[in-house]
Formats: sequence, C-alpha cells, structure tokens
Amino acid sequence: MDDQQKIPQATAKRLPLYYRYLENLYGSGKARVSSTELSEAVKVDSATIRRDFSYFGALGRKGYGYDVQYLLSFFRKTLDQDETTHVILIGVGNLGTALLNYNFAKNNNTSIVKAFDNNEEMIGKEIGGVRVLSMDDLEKEVDDSIRAAIVAVPSSAAQGIADRLSKTAIQGILNFTPTRLTVPSHIRVHHIDLSIELQSLVYFLKHYPL
Repeated sequence: MDDQQKIPQATAKRLPLYYRYLENLYGSGKARVSSTELSEAVKVDSATIRRDFSYFGALGRKGYGYDVQYLLSFFRKTLDQDETTHVILIGVGNLGTALLNYNFAKNNNTSIVKAFDNNEEMIGKEIGGVRVLSMDDLEKEVDDSIRAAIVAVPSSAAQGIADRLSKTAIQGILNFTPTRLTVPSHIRVHHIDLSIELQSLVYFLKHYPL
C-alpha cells in the first residue's frame, strides 16, 4: 500500500482504464499485448503507459510485451477488484435515477447499496434494486462498511450534505455538482462537473481540430 501511494495521481487515475481493456483482451483469448497495442486501444501514448507500468516494477519484457493474464491479475489486486466497495447515492433526481439503474453494471466490485432523498414521493421507492431512504436517516444508515458517497443534489445543498457526510465513516465523495466542497483532510473528493467537461470539449474542437 505504501508503494501504491507514491505513484503519481495521474497514473492512479489511468489504472482502471488499463484494467478494463485488459479484461476485454483476456476475455477474447489474447495472451500478450504490447504497449503500442495498449496505446491504440486506450488512447494513451505508449511512453506514458510504459512509465505508468514502471512504477510497479518489471511487468513486461522487451521484445515480448506484457502477459495479459499476469497484468490482469496484478491490477486486480492493485485496484482491490476482489473486494466489493459499497457506495451510497444522495439525490435521486434524473441523474441519480440513471446512476441507480446503471449501478456500475460493468464494474461488479462497486455497488450502490443505499440511496437517499428528501422528496417524499421518492422515499420508499425501489430503483435498480435499491430502496430510496429518507435524508433524515443518513447518519444512522451509513456504517463502517460504506466507504464512498455519490452526491447528485442541487448545488445549494451540496456543502450541507458534505458536512453531514464528514461526520460518518465516508472516506470519499464523487461530487456531480458544480460546488467545490470543503471537507476534512480524511475525505477525498473527486469533482465531475459535466458542464465544464463539455465546455472543455467545445474549446478543443474549436482550437485543436483533428
């Protein structure tokens, strides 16, 4: 774990991407893969892939490439793929409902196990196999088995939700609101602002045409 903590955050963010592609390769019966083949598939240059892999020691051999089964096994352990991560969802609007129906279907080591909303019409409903609970019960329902929360509420409510989560066992928040959350140092926040991502895409389309 200590060694994993020393790798750059940019590398850590790419590991699930590599893992997903390796799963596809293994499922198709491919025994080995080169960094060039990986590069073409995941759209990350081969030099970056080799550098990312080098943080974990000698994962491949020059002239041979990488053993797909070995890499898959290695990254499964590195990413704790054999351990199920329980997640809660806060906010069951249009986005929250879509997330519940999807519920990480392609990533069976992660599962939304509880959902919360303050809309009386939603409370008690079951969406994607998950029952929607009242926000009044949030602190009572979050136990030590739940490590992460997805926040998909209106921006005005986001910080208040984060304040409440900071008093629970939650260690990570995936924030789908534009609000930049202030949390204690023991909680990691990843922000996913779809409007910013779209603006960024439009900028690149205009100024960096393919």
